[in-house]
Amino acid sequence: MEQQLGHPRRWQILGVLVFSLLAVVLDNTILNVALKTIADPVEGLGATQSEMEWAINSYTLVFAGLLFTFGVIGDRTGRKRMLMIGMVLFGLASLASAYAQDPMQLIVARAFMGVGGAAIMPATLAIISNVFPPQERGKAIGVWAGGVGLAVAIGPITGGLLIEHFWWGSVFLINLPIVLISMVLIGLVVPESRDPKPSRLDPVGVILSIVGLVALTYGIIRGGELATVASAEVLVPTILGVVVLAAFAWYERRIDHPAFDVTYFRDPRFATAVGIVGLVFFAMMGAMFFLVFYLQIVLGFSALQAGALMIPFAAAQLVFAPLSQQMTRRFGGKLTATVSMVVVAGALGSYALMDEHTPVLVLEIVFFVQGAAMANIMPPATTAIMESLPREKAGVGSAMSNTVRQVAGALGVALLGSLLSATYRDEIAPALTALPEQLKHIAGESLTGTLGVAQSLGERGAALIEPAKLAFVDGMHVTALVSAAIALAGALVVFRWLPGKAAEALVPDEGSRDKEPAVV
Repeated sequence: MEQQLGHPRRWQILGVLVFSLLAVVLDNTILNVALKTIADPVEGLGATQSEMEWAINSYTLVFAGLLFTFGVIGDRTGRKRMLMIGMVLFGLASLASAYAQDPMQLIVARAFMGVGGAAIMPATLAIISNVFPPQERGKAIGVWAGGVGLAVAIGPITGGLLIEHFWWGSVFLINLPIVLISMVLIGLVVPESRDPKPSRLDPVGVILSIVGLVALTYGIIRGGELATVASAEVLVPTILGVVVLAAFAWYERRIDHPAFDVTYFRDPRFATAVGIVGLVFFAMMGAMFFLVFYLQIVLGFSALQAGALMIPFAAAQLVFAPLSQQMTRRFGGKLTATVSMVVVAGALGSYALMDEHTPVLVLEIVFFVQGAAMANIMPPATTAIMESLPREKAGVGSAMSNTVRQVAGALGVALLGSLLSATYRDEIAPALTALPEQLKHIAGESLTGTLGVAQSLGERGAALIEPAKLAFVDGMHVTALVSAAIALAGALVVFRWLPGKAAEALVPDEGSRDKEPAVV
């Protein structure tokens, strides 16, 4: 009977799970606002641009690599137990991140935060599916997704407030009260559950995926540092990463319990839908990386002001995401997603027209339009993923698309961040010719490096500030155009392979199926 009616306290359980996930989602949006301060050699850790990229990517790569495995472990040992373990790991790693003494310590601590996040995320969805009856799961997961959207919205403002009044480590310490309260509530409210027939673990697949992704990402970021792809320091890890990932795909196809079932990608509809998610997050995460420095350094806004400026982006998603299914039903997934991808490409391309004198109103309009378009891309992709898999595999499709999203975002930061670094280094070089060799190397690393050297030189360094800003804007323009081209490629993929409205009408009504909804 409980299977049909659900757990009697299921809505309270959902509230606890949404609150527990708050720290994981909040952390990434808060960190973006804090990057400029962390890069400062006086107020922060003096992190280089590549080190800041790794501070983001060490989390996302570990998170993506362990997502499936921790989901299976939770099914075996108990999802509530796994959730509690994840909260403890996330809290301790947040504490370590807050008091990191150098960039490498921060990168390692962030990787351990990824371990905790990977334990938390699948456990929350599995518990929701366990305590809610089939007819209420869609609504429950909608509330869960709304909580994630709310965390995205409040993250920049929270980060700005913390940076304005405290030191940079406070953006990680804010996780601790959330973790402690969550653990108490989980212990009191959330029931334990297990899968009576759990999947087998795939440790070889997990190791291959993480090694391959880390090696590939390292090669890309190192290429940006050295401004060349011809160096052995770039070629060796990049080729190694590609080879290991190819071995991972080969291995996953030949075992009966893969961590990441690559055979699903034989279905063009599934591959297209997951590809949409990957391409849009690749382009978006790369663009968000340079926006932080553009807002805070080039335009001169404080961390709090920069966070407030991002509100239209998050608000548009909160407003339009609930309406997106109506758009999909009326116009079809192909048209809705294609137009939305073109709009995203236009928004990303518009950054190539911005400079030191761009009015705030223009920025706000672009952010809002970009957020609204993003809100109309995910639902058609989700629908295509759900309809292209057997109903009992909908949860697997959700996890796979989430993994691709995290990996694509990490590679977007790495590749587009490296492109930004290489362009900036070329553009700023003429202004650094009079500096001693050691200072020239530091100043040529990144915008924050140049400004740090300028500050140390006093009045003599004032002449470097304007060229540094101009060089960064030039790098931002190049990166924005590449981001826009990637998003436009995504629009072409959607237009070519995603089914149109006529084809969608032939698919049986998903509401008649007793299956677990997927979340992208």
